[in-house]
Amino acid sequence: MNKRLRQTLALLLAMACSAGAPLAAAAQPAATAPPADSVLVLGRISDDPKAHYDQLRPLLDYVVPRMADVGIREGRVLMARDPQQMASYLRRGRVDWVTETAGTAMLLRQRAGAEPLLLTERGGHSHYRSLFFVRRDTGIRALSQMRGHSIAFQRPSSTSAYFVPAAALLANDMRLEILLSPRDRIDAAEVGYLFARSELNIATWVHKGLVDVGVMSDLDWNNPARVPPAFRDDLVVFERSEAFPRAVEMVRGGLEPRVRARLYQVLAEAAGDPAAAGALRQFFGTTRFLPVDGASAQSLERIAAGVARVRGEVE
Repeated sequence: MNKRLRQTLALLLAMACSAGAPLAAAAQPAATAPPADSVLVLGRISDDPKAHYDQLRPLLDYVVPRMADVGIREGRVLMARDPQQMASYLRRGRVDWVTETAGTAMLLRQRAGAEPLLLTERGGHSHYRSLFFVRRDTGIRALSQMRGHSIAFQRPSSTSAYFVPAAALLANDMRLEILLSPRDRIDAAEVGYLFARSELNIATWVHKGLVDVGVMSDLDWNNPARVPPAFRDDLVVFERSEAFPRAVEMVRGGLEPRVRARLYQVLAEAAGDPAAAGALRQFFGTTRFLPVDGASAQSLERIAAGVARVRGEVE
């Protein structure tokens, strides 16, 4: 073998070795990365990820050690900026468990096949209602009188202050059109709506006559921080919705049955465990988790139908 051939073979061998080493290393799984099916991921739609992380993490830390018998070794929190992103996470198996209000929960069921696991009782209340209210001097006393008038909702993700009342107006043959401002012209055949962002803003706008009608939950209506006592004598409630679940714990449709069953058990029993007390308080003031009874399941179905109609006819 001549010298040039020996040099060429040596160079080719060196190149093969140097190329093969990284490939072999890449083929080895990271020693510290746990298998995907050993991680429980809790999701939340959030416009304030840091604050919500601090509310979610303690309960996740309580739950994970109690699920070791079904292979769970680690818990993670994953935030989404909106329902569309959370639906994508659920469809792709990146989130296992989501806590949401009933309207958004049903939206995630429609878009991603998420399933109700448990109802969430917060501050001792598992259900609430939507209330429609006006200034006493407006003369509006029924939904049928709202054509040509304006209403303030809270935000597009609110169940009690958007999905439920908007669906109630559609069920009464009202046509909803968004306004550019409280001063925008309203067609006599329509109901104009705006988003006020907070319950206090809703109460203030109605009290000052910027909008004709406001809507919020009965829990917010009875909270002086949401409806100041100075406003109350001038306002009157003229319509109440049926009671519906305040919040729902949802799981992705493909979650392994034994993991789902164990998560249900741990959460359902948490209120009776003193070790869970602090984590429950942090978890949006949760007092306990409850089974989805027949009446609540029917209520969720009605909310689901309302959400679909609002999405289809209003947005």
